[in-house]
Amino acid sequence: MDLFDIEDAQRMSREEAAAKLHALADELARNNSVEFSRAGRLVTVRIPDEVHLKVEVELGGEGENELEVELSW
Repeated sequence: MDLFDIEDAQRMSREEAAAKLHALADELARNNSVEFSRAGRLVTVRIPDEVHLKVEVELGGEGENELEVELSW
């Protein structure tokens, strides 16, 4: 299987980040797939009915904190 990796980092407000997460959650709840586009390429990712959800919080010094949400199957 070929590896296809999309990684996108953007600086935005907390509210904008919440809106993006909400849109992704809505798409995930309504469908059995989510779509991503990058560089003119549309990729559909099929999501099964059951997934593994991992939430990780890293609190570091100098204001470097991270909240990571990961779905795997």
